[in-house]
Amino acid sequence: MDPNAPFPLSRRDLLIAGATSAAATAVPATAHSQTKPPTMTAAAAPLSVRLSVNGAPRQLEVDPRTTLLDALRENMHLTGTKKGCDHGQCGACTVLVNGRRVVSCLSLAVMNEGANVTTIEGLGTPQAPHALQTAFVKHDGYQCGYCTPGQICSAVGVIDEIKRGSPSHVTADLTAQPMLSAEELRERMSGNLCRCGAYSNIVDAITEVAGAKA
Repeated sequence: MDPNAPFPLSRRDLLIAGATSAAATAVPATAHSQTKPPTMTAAAAPLSVRLSVNGAPRQLEVDPRTTLLDALRENMHLTGTKKGCDHGQCGACTVLVNGRRVVSCLSLAVMNEGANVTTIEGLGTPQAPHALQTAFVKHDGYQCGYCTPGQICSAVGVIDEIKRGSPSHVTADLTAQPMLSAEELRERMSGNLCRCGAYSNIVDAITEVAGAKA
């Protein structure tokens, strides 16, 4: 071969050929075989659950993975209970289950068989509002209103906890009746977030109602 003869490939062609060879060797052999797409997991068989919701008996057929929040919103169309973080961190979905406040996004519907569930719709109506609903309006305890149903349901539970003498993390004397103080209310309501920042007004509203009930 004549070393002075012109090279048959241009520099550009040589670079393209090299890149193609590198890509071909990088592709695993299994990529060339036809793979079967993953199959969808079969839906779980529905389970029956009986609840008393806002004083009315309800019987549902739900997927066992359905949360109480989704059962209220999707199955019973009680959309006052809000879906916020869906991780139990914001409190927007708080309802009362047998009188105790519960973040409904972390509770399965089937776990509450036979329970008494109270949502914001069951606390009051525009014609006959709950005392806390009236106080929230009076003290401007809401702005956008998204967290308000959970705030009010949680506040109902807080007032009952104080009345029963249940201590919180800031209760100084665990053997004494908890004080109705701003510090106590802020601690007990700390699981309910308000992105609008109406916390001081919320405390004022709860203080008025709790003081009237004392």
